[in-house]
Amino acid sequence: MSRRRALRAALTALAAASVAASTMALAPVAAADEVGPTGLYLVTLASPGSSSPTAAATAEQDALIASVGAPVPIYRWTTALNGFATELTAEQAALLTADPAVELVEADAILPLAAAPRSASSAASMAKATRRPRGGAGVVVGVIDSGIAPESPVFADTPGLGREPERFLGACTTGDDWSVELCNRKLVGASWFVAGFGADRVRSTESLSPRDVIGHGTQVASVAAGNAGVSVAAEDWSGSFGGVAPQARIAAYKACWSAPDPTDDGCSTADLVTAIDRATADRVDVLNLSVAGPTAFDTVERALLGATENDVVVVAAAGNDARRQYAAHPAPWVTTVGGLAGSIRAGRVVVRRGPTLEGASRAVAPTGRARILLANDVAASDATQRQASQCQPGSLDASLAAGAIVVCSRGGSARVEKSQTVRHADGVGMVLVNRDRGTVADDFHSVPTVHLEARQARVLVRWLRRHPGAQATLRPLDRPTAPPRMARWSAPGDPTAGTVKPDLVAPATGVLGAVPSTTGRRWDLFTGTSAAAAQVSGVAALVRARHRDWTADLVRSAIATTALPIDGPGNGLHQGAGRSVAAAAARPGLAFPVGDAAFRAYLTGELTGDDLNVPSMLIRGHRTLTRRVTNVSSRPMYFSSRAVGFNRHTVSVRPAALTLRPHESATFRVRVSGPSGPHRLDAGQVVWTSARGTTVRVPVVLVR
Repeated sequence: MSRRRALRAALTALAAASVAASTMALAPVAAADEVGPTGLYLVTLASPGSSSPTAAATAEQDALIASVGAPVPIYRWTTALNGFATELTAEQAALLTADPAVELVEADAILPLAAAPRSASSAASMAKATRRPRGGAGVVVGVIDSGIAPESPVFADTPGLGREPERFLGACTTGDDWSVELCNRKLVGASWFVAGFGADRVRSTESLSPRDVIGHGTQVASVAAGNAGVSVAAEDWSGSFGGVAPQARIAAYKACWSAPDPTDDGCSTADLVTAIDRATADRVDVLNLSVAGPTAFDTVERALLGATENDVVVVAAAGNDARRQYAAHPAPWVTTVGGLAGSIRAGRVVVRRGPTLEGASRAVAPTGRARILLANDVAASDATQRQASQCQPGSLDASLAAGAIVVCSRGGSARVEKSQTVRHADGVGMVLVNRDRGTVADDFHSVPTVHLEARQARVLVRWLRRHPGAQATLRPLDRPTAPPRMARWSAPGDPTAGTVKPDLVAPATGVLGAVPSTTGRRWDLFTGTSAAAAQVSGVAALVRARHRDWTADLVRSAIATTALPIDGPGNGLHQGAGRSVAAAAARPGLAFPVGDAAFRAYLTGELTGDDLNVPSMLIRGHRTLTRRVTNVSSRPMYFSSRAVGFNRHTVSVRPAALTLRPHESATFRVRVSGPSGPHRLDAGQVVWTSARGTTVRVPVVLVR
């Protein structure tokens, strides 16, 4: 008897008291004191889901459930996956793991949203509201997140949405303070899933409905596909907002919840898989998952494979913990997005007869000339010097600070709270100063603010101490202080994996998005690879709307190959193909088609990353890899190739040129030569340039 059969026989004997093996009906669970404690498990069957689920799939699930005496599942999956989630003992889970009809059994887990930790907000901000008035018509972007705030004007039913979606089958569900009437032509679907997380574990202010109380889901949806031309008024900044694909429709799938302790906020994998399965059955065109996660091919990744096989463009966040984890969502069927620290808006502190200093500022108009005072010098009588210097709430005396620009130190409270303190004390402006090394940020503030780094801060503070009664003006500048660069916390790809991750990057610091009014404001900045993924989901919607006949793999290829590389530290395992460029993605020239069964063959080990026809290459040693490209334009095109960026190896491309008619395909080979033996990672790009100016870039990463 094989070890696998022996294990199954032994475990069957342990569970015999609770199993009726001869019946197809579900058996009741034995008492916990007889079989041990139970936990929620996700069970994936070897046979895949189907776009047209059958009774046979349910019967197969029922047979497995009955075979171990498990209870009725809390969820069943039939489209993206064939599987279920149910309470199991460890023995029952082991028995199912040993069953040849089962592909994977894993315990439910809580995954965090891919918003950056608070400290990461100190990275340079970038909150550019798009001015694109059109794009994405007829496309539905599914957003699996913390829900949505339907009252926001970015989700209003406006007359300029364009053609209706052709394939979407979803609907609007009900729940606490939520009715189907809250959906409209813009918000075409809304569902919620809490059985995995547990309704008894959510915060008292949560809504058991699609309604967003955290704000994250609303921000993501608004950035990806919020309406264009929406007026924004946020503290001392105003302007106009629009999502990347403003005519696209939105379907919200709430699978992420707030807990009494914010550190317990997150998304149950059982809820996430159910949301993916529902979105796939609803036939969304693009699916955004701004949720961090493991770096393995877990149940969530397998569900995303099912979505991809059902022609959904799947976009997910790489995660924000570069020090401890490689990029999440390592699957090649997912477009994984890393974070870019964008340029920040600048401002100037001009001290009369004194120094002129530059820092970060989002102010849109200068202050008049006013007294400039150290916060210590305008302390409230009941405040400590430390509280006053940091402009903590209630620490300033309005009789002393009124009409003045106040210099506040970093620390002790949130940056934006300090400007609120200055405003409450009737100050007219703030200079925020770093005491130690650190970045500066152009936050939305309650009064015009310039944020200075430590060296310039010391210059200002020393001068003011020698010149009491000084006056100054705060002035915004039109230029940014620094070019975009990789966010240091954005998770890089794993050099031991089979493919290059992340696929590309997008702005991820200080991105402007709508939030629920229950948060105390209607707009806010958010930071993290969740913001980056939202933008790329919008780009995917633009491409799908422009090319309705393109399959998901062609859309994914177009987005990646038209990205622009980022200068500075990092390599292909940090930025992938580079920065997403929406305007170029709709006209890629060449695309890398992936066969219908190729991704599943990769999952099962029948294909390696070397053989998978994706628009990137992870090469070990002196190897030659082959890729196939198709001319997806409407004209014959000539392309010439070159290899760029490699420091220690010679990379050649054969053939050196291609001439392709519309829809014609050809293969090319990339060969690596150079030093042998241990070496540091090397990276560059294979670039194909057409006579018409179209450029296709393929990131190539060379590892040991």
